[in-house]
Amino acid sequence: MITSSAPPADEHDHLRRKFLVETYRMMLLIRYFEEQVRSLSQGGLVPGLVHLCAGQEATNAGTCMHLRKDDYIASHHRGHGHCLAKGARPHLLMAEILGRQTGYCGGRSGSMHIFDRENGNLGTNGIVGGGIPLAAGAALSAKARGTEQIAVAYFGDGALNQGLVPECMNMAAIWSLPVVFVCENNGFGEFTAIEDVTAGQSLLSRGQVYDIPSVEVDGMDVLAVSAAFVEARDRARRGGGPSFLLCNTYRFGGHHAGDRQDYKSEEDARLWRDRDPIPKLAMHLKAAEIASPAVLQDIEASVEEEIQAAVQFAKASPAPESLDLRVQLHG
Repeated sequence: MITSSAPPADEHDHLRRKFLVETYRMMLLIRYFEEQVRSLSQGGLVPGLVHLCAGQEATNAGTCMHLRKDDYIASHHRGHGHCLAKGARPHLLMAEILGRQTGYCGGRSGSMHIFDRENGNLGTNGIVGGGIPLAAGAALSAKARGTEQIAVAYFGDGALNQGLVPECMNMAAIWSLPVVFVCENNGFGEFTAIEDVTAGQSLLSRGQVYDIPSVEVDGMDVLAVSAAFVEARDRARRGGGPSFLLCNTYRFGGHHAGDRQDYKSEEDARLWRDRDPIPKLAMHLKAAEIASPAVLQDIEASVEEEIQAAVQFAKASPAPESLDLRVQLHG
């Protein structure tokens, strides 16, 4: 008699292989989405600055795609990838970034304050480290309600020097909160290299000092990110408390879409681009005979079509009306 609820080994392997293909599609979706946002920004169609995450797709997909729909995330100003990987619909996200009425927040939040209640997204955040206490609070709520939900706080290396980071980590450790702290260390806080502003031998010590399980991960390898995150997720889900993941990654673009990146070494940028997480996963899928080159080409064509449709939807959508704002504020 089979008493386990786990699927048979062959079915489990099938699900794993299918999930890897879905992960590849998501990473490609994020990349294509970001490329279109960059183009639209250069064309003057995006209000204000936009901060793109191209290059960091492995941390986006390798974490968010392992969450339940009702789990929480709190992102940062470079958060389009988190939104998409957590379930945001590209056409609604694109509309919000273009400041259109059909967007997630009626076109008023823009890129840095996107909120998606349906998918547990507490928001991207223009304040450095501003999403960390939101995730910790959501984790406290989940624990108090006994829902087995978890929360994930995303932040860059620049946020590690903000006072709220140790405050939230300390509280999370004391109360054994179901939260995962994910630092996407792309080496730069805006235009400044991390070594110029951050003291200490190891960034991992930021979590270790509170006895929080802390792991350094190759943020350009979605398989490595996934393995580390699933362990942290499961620990949080079963009541084991918080974890800290230090994902070393790289943003292919600048701080914002118009940044000329004069402060970057061309040689370093080339070396990081050679480690692009998307072709790396594609090579794995082909080598492991999980997906053929033809299947990968079909995925690419499908993603390109979906993103083009999202752009057309956003462009065709109306801008917010002032009357709508009064109704939302006072209605």
